[in-house]
Amino acid sequence: MIRSITKQKPFEEVLELLSGLDRIFLAGCGTCTTLCRTGGMPEVLEMASKLGEKGKIVTGQMVIPVACDELTHEAVEDHKQAFSEAEAVLMMSCAYGVQTMSKQVGLPAIPALDTLFVGKEMGLGRFDEVCTQCGSCVLGLTGGICPVTACHKGLLNGPCGGTNNGKCEIDSDKDCAWTLIYLKLKEQGKLDLMRKYHDLRNHNVEPKPGKIRLPLE
Repeated sequence: MIRSITKQKPFEEVLELLSGLDRIFLAGCGTCTTLCRTGGMPEVLEMASKLGEKGKIVTGQMVIPVACDELTHEAVEDHKQAFSEAEAVLMMSCAYGVQTMSKQVGLPAIPALDTLFVGKEMGLGRFDEVCTQCGSCVLGLTGGICPVTACHKGLLNGPCGGTNNGKCEIDSDKDCAWTLIYLKLKEQGKLDLMRKYHDLRNHNVEPKPGKIRLPLE
């Protein structure tokens, strides 16, 4: 399952963001940050304790099932009194959750986490970036393996000269992305695709900020 991968900001940075704000409502997320152990119930309780030690008053706390979902307003309604007593909401969610909460309440929504990338859980406690959402997908030519995220150098025409026995020269514990692509294309009988040259990437395929409007019938 794809997740927003996060890490906790240094507590000193959180306190700086909360400067002048003494009454805080604390919210985590039951999906991505719970999985990453950055904003589930244990982390929310720990943060509440640390804020209390610094003289902050936690008016309430909760872990929203999906903090980036527009149904967040229902969770807000369930804690209406606690929100009314708060001066800010400290969000232990990804950036999507922070922006969603900011739309739902008339309070500053402060991020306690940094959102790193969109990734997939590849093993217990291991998360790998799998897509940069670049808008110019080559997976159909590379055996379903993304060279932009799987290769440390993001090479579209690989492998580089540093691959060694199928391992990356930058990280000897990491499989070379282009070796994996070669093996996958060989398995599929499509090694001829290795000969295809990929032009320099256009990193501005879709103007920023990205926006798509579907035609309405």
